[in-house]
Amino acid sequence: MNQSLNRSTSKPFFVFASCLLCFVLLAIGHRPALAQNEDDLALLDRSAKAFSSVVKKAGPAVVYVGVEKETSAKGMPQIPDLFNDPFFERFFGPQFRHPRTNPKQNKQTFKRQSAGSGFIITSDGYILTNNHVVTDASKITVRLADKREFQAKVVGTDPQSDVAVIKIEAKDLPFMTLGNSDNLEVGEWVIAIGSPFELSQTVTVGVVSAKGRNRMGITDYENFIQTDAAINPGNSGGPLLNIRGEAVGMNTAIFSRSGGYMGIGFAIPINMAKSIEQQLRKSGKVTRGWLGVMIQDVNEDLAKSFGGKAGGGALVTEVSDDSPAKKSGLLQGDIIVAINGDPVADVADLRNKIAMTPPNIDLKLRILRDGNEKDLMVTVGEQPADMASLAKKMTGAALGEFGLTLQDLTKEVAEQFGYAKDQGVLIADVEADSPAAELGLQSGMLIEEVNRTRVRTLKELQQVVKKAEGAKQILLRVRSGEQSQYVVLQSK
Repeated sequence: MNQSLNRSTSKPFFVFASCLLCFVLLAIGHRPALAQNEDDLALLDRSAKAFSSVVKKAGPAVVYVGVEKETSAKGMPQIPDLFNDPFFERFFGPQFRHPRTNPKQNKQTFKRQSAGSGFIITSDGYILTNNHVVTDASKITVRLADKREFQAKVVGTDPQSDVAVIKIEAKDLPFMTLGNSDNLEVGEWVIAIGSPFELSQTVTVGVVSAKGRNRMGITDYENFIQTDAAINPGNSGGPLLNIRGEAVGMNTAIFSRSGGYMGIGFAIPINMAKSIEQQLRKSGKVTRGWLGVMIQDVNEDLAKSFGGKAGGGALVTEVSDDSPAKKSGLLQGDIIVAINGDPVADVADLRNKIAMTPPNIDLKLRILRDGNEKDLMVTVGEQPADMASLAKKMTGAALGEFGLTLQDLTKEVAEQFGYAKDQGVLIADVEADSPAAELGLQSGMLIEEVNRTRVRTLKELQQVVKKAEGAKQILLRVRSGEQSQYVVLQSK
């Protein structure tokens, strides 16, 4: 009896205890999860509000830039010639005659509309934008975030970097704080604001995908910030912001096979834009530094051939007469590895560093010569206005129209490629989509003959090409390793 009672009383107790334990375990299992979800939501909420606060702070300084350009009737669709037939004039009068055949009719021009973005950098109306947004503009209209509109004038433009400064006549305007693009890190959050497809104040968010992008063929001086923040046509000239609301870049271009966003956009670093903007505001033009050398990238094999241990830096292939480089003692075959202690990564890096250095500034170049490092002091000169003709003279760009950049064959370079010194003229670079590229010519190949004349130096090649000046085609004998072939270059 007692035993039975014990059994009957212990069973309900066991069930109760089991249920209680389950409830406790359930509670223990769920409470941290709930708390974690709440923490995550709070974090997301703070992040969202942080982005929102950046936009509220910076957005009023971002403007829509509407541009009107005039273009002639050339290239415009024409009315069929049948409408100029005397039959129509007989019935409808001379006024029916199409304007392009009426001698009294002035040449027609048409107005074309385009748009971009910009951002105010001073309270009195100076605005940064892209050169390609405002170039050839007959009228520029700036619309602020509060819908006010102003007519703008161009202060200065720099096509080589695609930076432009325009100004509106206004006071007490909201303006953008400019940051330090050198401090920007890959993976860092960035925000783009602009007017893609004329949709003003459009905000997109992404990260810095890469820094120092160059050789994109967009501008002469490239050091782009790459971002996956959505950038589309119309974003050009707008700011790229960090999470503190500072402009760290100017959105400039996209990589796209469709014409729209594909996850790759490029922005000019704000430090480069600031330097150019200051010069444009001061004098309306940009003055760049100049060394007077032709240079090429250094891979590991080239570095070893010149006594180095690793790639990087810029190899001097030509030194212009009476140039800052010549006066400093810089020689063909030197590798520039650092400027004022700052390493030189490649050709583009050196070009940008020198170009952004004001003339008459002294720089310490660390060079590699015959396997030994040494320092040279050079006083930076002013980049000549006729850089194109100077480059042609230095690089043998007598074949430049065919897409070739040439250089003399030094002893070290000859050994690198397996040639003999003075065996011919080395192809240093081949422009993409050029006649030379279409024939399969590549850097590292050697030109031994031009129009059946033997050439061993760049000077000899230039003399032969000069005799054929104006010719639409050039016959070359080109060597690659142990094999040579004749090719005919034809200009487009």
